[in-house]
This record gives sequence, structure tokens and C-alpha cells, in this order.
Amino acid sequence: MTRRPLYDAVTRTKAAELYDKGHGVLSIANQIGVPYEAVRQWINTYRSVGIEGLTDMGKKHTVYPFETKVAAARG
Repeated sequence: MTRRPLYDAVTRTKAAELYDKGHGVLSIANQIGVPYEAVRQWINTYRSVGIEGLTDMGKKHTVYPFETKVAAARG
């Protein structure tokens, strides 16, 4: 099984900029050389979370201590 290529925050930000300029997902994918489905997911993230959602993609998730998890579950 081959791994998917990872794209940096600059590429994802460029996709968001093109989207803001009125380009469609297919046009963006062709311009920056990224698969359509990846761009579609980035744009969905951008629309719901904003640019911060794109720049934080691919970073490792924080591992919380057990006590923190229990406290969060209790609310």
C-alpha cells in the first residue's frame, strides 16, 4: 500500500486564496497539481474552520494525560 503524498501549509493556503478569488475546486486542483478530492476536503475545512484549520492539518495530535481526559469527560 502506498502512502498518500503530504502537502504543506503553503500549498493548502494557496488553494484557499484561489478559492477566495472565485476559482472552483477543479480549477484549483489543476493549477496547483493536487488531486481534486484533496482540494475539495481543504476547501470544506477552510469554509467551516477558516485558514487556521488548513495550517494546522497534518500536525500530530496532543496526547493528554489520563487525569485530563477524566476531567474533560466529567465536564
